[in-house]
Order: sequence, then structure tokens, then C-alpha cells
Amino acid sequence: MSHETMGKHAVTVRIAGEEHAIRSEAEPDYTRSCAQFVDDAISEVKENVNLIETHKAVILAALSITDQLFQARGELERVSQELVGRLDTLRRRIEEALDRPLA
Repeated sequence: MSHETMGKHAVTVRIAGEEHAIRSEAEPDYTRSCAQFVDDAISEVKENVNLIETHKAVILAALSITDQLFQARGELERVSQELVGRLDTLRRRIEEALDRPLA
């Protein structure tokens, strides 16, 4: 059974000037977008920190991407908690309205 029949896609991407063959269940365009994001993060670090050593830029880019992930997770949790609170308030208001006699 080939990788294609198992839902795997092979995509070649360029990150930090090197080509990498990636097999993934994700759509090729998504994989390319992810690779481009990583490449852009590495390039940004190299420009802002004036690093010549790619491996150090990769580490700093990974830390930056991880920070973005953690911040997004925190925001998602905050919004989720806010939504749960609003839904609970709405539920209580509906229950109170249903318990009132009709005038």
C-alpha cells in the first residue's frame, strides 16, 4: 500500500535555505504554509538579531513560535471561560424568565 493510498502526501519545502522532504497527512498547501511560516520566522530572527549561525536562529525562531502558541492558547482559554460565563448567565436568565408567570 503506497503512502498516497494511506492519506500521506509528500511535499518538498525550503526552510533556512535547505530543502526538506516532508510526508504528512495534511494537505500539501497547508504543509507549504507551515514551512513558509517557519522560514519567515527564521529570516526575521536573523535580520533582527544579526545572527549568521542558522542553528541559533532556528532555536530563537522556535522559541518565538512557541511563545506565540502559548499566548494564543492563553487567549483561547480566556475567551472560552468568558463564553462559558456568558452562557451560564444567559441560561439563568432564561430559566428565571420561564419561571415567571405570564401577565
